Amino acid sequence: MKLLIKNGRVIDPATGFDQIGDLAIAAGRIVSLNGLLADFVPNKTIDATGCIVAPGLIDLSARLREPGHEHEGMLQSELAAAVAGGVTSLVCPPDTDPVLDEPGLVEMLKFRAEKQHQSRVFPLGALTRALKGEALTEMVQLTESGCVGFGQAEVPLANTQVLMRAMQYAATFGYSIWLRPQELHLGKGVAASGALATRLGLSGVPVAAETIALHTIFELMRTTGARIHLCRISSAAGVALVAQAKAEGLAVTCDVSINSLHLTDVDIGYFDSRMRLDPPLRQQRDRDALRQGLADGTIDALVSDHTPVNEDAKTLPFAEAEPGATGLELLLGLACKWGHDSQAGMTRALAVLTSEPARVLGSALGTLQASAGHLVKGGVADICIFDPDSEWTVEPAALRSQGKHTPFSGHALPGSVRYTLVGGQVAFERA
Repeated sequence: MKLLIKNGRVIDPATGFDQIGDLAIAAGRIVSLNGLLADFVPNKTIDATGCIVAPGLIDLSARLREPGHEHEGMLQSELAAAVAGGVTSLVCPPDTDPVLDEPGLVEMLKFRAEKQHQSRVFPLGALTRALKGEALTEMVQLTESGCVGFGQAEVPLANTQVLMRAMQYAATFGYSIWLRPQELHLGKGVAASGALATRLGLSGVPVAAETIALHTIFELMRTTGARIHLCRISSAAGVALVAQAKAEGLAVTCDVSINSLHLTDVDIGYFDSRMRLDPPLRQQRDRDALRQGLADGTIDALVSDHTPVNEDAKTLPFAEAEPGATGLELLLGLACKWGHDSQAGMTRALAVLTSEPARVLGSALGTLQASAGHLVKGGVADICIFDPDSEWTVEPAALRSQGKHTPFSGHALPGSVRYTLVGGQVAFERA
């Protein structure tokens, strides 16, 4: 199929390309970026006047809830939510049921995801068997089955010796390890330590839970030479430590969630369980540091931290409610809002959703490495077309995700996705 996207503002953050023009696609690949080929006759034409034509978004943290948690989400519903949000590639953590610690489980997940013909799914393999923190998984076999890295999801790895051996093993083969920095014992609370948690009588998670884990990770990186991606940094002190590690030359990247970027602990209000999240929402100074860190490149990527939670698990007292919120369909809008509010600009807002996540994944993308997160002639046509001036209101019932709980319910967001293309095929078209 030949497809012509005409009159759109074509933005490729990776190269700085930004101009009004046409984009031609044939056989699933981009054949022309800034000048239509004389013999190109499209089967379909999309008029993108007033819209931005950008690389498909890459989300580095999205739970699909399958296998094992189908009552909270299924591949069909969550991948439909992804393309509705302009997300063409996503990374899913290994904390499914069963845990992604066997090659067969990874292959089955990828096979079932590919049958949906929607977003591309890149699984993370479990770092340790069943995420118990005791025995390492067979990383070579898991990589061959399609894993792009290894992590513990939300399960802190308490045994430092096991972590060091895992990092040594990963460094030997060039694999990356994805860790959310949280010290096991200090991180058992349900809200960020501070005046609000004290006033509400909620158990607190101090900033030290993050910084102690970061110090440990960085010291082991110096020893092993491992490559680490830090998932969902949440504090000002954490951002400062990441900046120091990068200045030192350690091979570290990190991301922040849309929740921590826009909300603070004050938003918990009167025990609003929609705000029950991991990591917990922190104070305004932390949010401000996260926003600045994302703008200046200390933080590499913005993630949805998409975690569908069903009604029964969320409508409980705050401390008992299951943490998590839906986010795939909100990712672009919240990135655009941050870009505008922080004056980081549209190009940076798109970079933290496209070229920067692609750089984090690197060679793990395989044949897609040259084109994922980019608009390049000859590259795979994963594309998001959206209207930056069209505001829409977050209405949980209208979300395609099976998870309807979001802390942004009722918020007006910019950036309405009109089309999402995966491999040159229209995977989503807004009616």
